[in-house]
Amino acid sequence: MIITRTPFRISLFGGGTDYPTWFREHGGAVLSTTIDKYCYISARYLPPFFEHQFRVVYSQIESTNKIEEIEHPSVRATLKYLNFNRGVEIHHDGDLPARSGMGSSSSFTVGLLNAMHALQGHMPTREQLANQSIKIEQEILRENVGSQDQVNAAYGGFNHIIFHKSGEISVRPVIIPPDRLEELTSHLMLFYTGIKRTADKVAGSYLPTLDGKRRQLRILRDMVDEAIFVLCGQAPIVELGELLHESWLAKQAISDKISNSTITEVYDAARDAGAIGGKITGAGGGGFMLLFVPPHHQPVVREKLKKLLHVPFNFEKAGSQVIFYDRDQDYSTTEADNKSRQLTEFRELDELEAAGKETAVFA
Repeated sequence: MIITRTPFRISLFGGGTDYPTWFREHGGAVLSTTIDKYCYISARYLPPFFEHQFRVVYSQIESTNKIEEIEHPSVRATLKYLNFNRGVEIHHDGDLPARSGMGSSSSFTVGLLNAMHALQGHMPTREQLANQSIKIEQEILRENVGSQDQVNAAYGGFNHIIFHKSGEISVRPVIIPPDRLEELTSHLMLFYTGIKRTADKVAGSYLPTLDGKRRQLRILRDMVDEAIFVLCGQAPIVELGELLHESWLAKQAISDKISNSTITEVYDAARDAGAIGGKITGAGGGGFMLLFVPPHHQPVVREKLKKLLHVPFNFEKAGSQVIFYDRDQDYSTTEADNKSRQLTEFRELDELEAAGKETAVFA
């Protein structure tokens, strides 16, 4: 049995410049962070007592005998990509709802890849998890998604992610002093609008016209550097809220699908109550709204938006992790074979520990 825990993310600045159709010609960058809300994937090889070969449990329950029969696109694509030839059972649980703009789809794919690699006896690097999930979502499933969510989920933490024209992706951790990070946390509020939308459809509505929005996207790209300067410098933290409002206005000019009358009404109400800036997380159209609100105005904002669910959160920095590993009985081998293999594994772990390398914790 394997259990992975993979964080969701909040993209602060630069969203839109992480789409390959844009950054392979112009370059791109984002400033984003993962938070302490997670996607959990548990997986195990299926014992040979069932009529089905594959069982996938999420908002639906699927039992099939062929990978091709699995309806969940990410599960089907991931198992085929990793050439799985044994039956598996996969369960998904999430702290936040799907289609909410928190990078949930990519967190699922990254967490699933991590779990499947672990089942096969591999320990992938963060770079491998990010690159493979990008390949699955963009090239195999051909979804209209950017490249930041997969990187965020795999690496975790507060990151300045740079997308080069060559296709290379650089991940630079943003080092923020603890007191500054605490000050930032105290100014952020997250609300769930209750509006579900598919990022693939929202982004698909404006991706073909991105090249005609060069001015707005370059403004969004430049805001990344400005935001890092504010966070890591001595400027008043309120300047970050003002940047978020500028970003909000710039994003509205990219597509009328990014916002709608309900979202605009919520944002305007929050601003009237004391919020300085904010954004809809993800591609837009619904999901969660992040607001930058001075602490003394937060009770008023909470009262003004009392019809929405307020979701307290903290930042996290671990990225996707295997949090439980317990090797199942392998029914294809004898008990003696299993004991021999376990002894070999323990010897290998001892050798790794002796060499000072990081190892997983086995249950």
